[in-house]
Amino acid sequence: MNSQMKKGVIELCIMKIIDLKKSSTYEILNQIHNLKVNENTIYPILRRLNKEGYLDQEKGNNAVGAPRKYYKLTEVGEKKLEELSRSWEEFYHSVERILKGEINDE
Repeated sequence: MNSQMKKGVIELCIMKIIDLKKSSTYEILNQIHNLKVNENTIYPILRRLNKEGYLDQEKGNNAVGAPRKYYKLTEVGEKKLEELSRSWEEFYHSVERILKGEINDE
């Protein structure tokens, strides 16, 4: 998978994780570790989503170490997630049809 496509999928996954539960970067990384993604990929995406108004960020109390930042979707972010999810579903189903040999002869 090329890096640009992977970034789009990772963005979708990050937004969905945050939609399900207000999450820290650490929690997000734990959820997507199977995608072979590291912090150097996650932090820029979180900063951009926050800057674009899709995320709110708040600091939480942490018993040990520095306070963690927790992210939650804004109302605009929820709409963006719906849009990205629809696009992903359409793309995924189109690829599945092709892989199953269900192509049109038009």
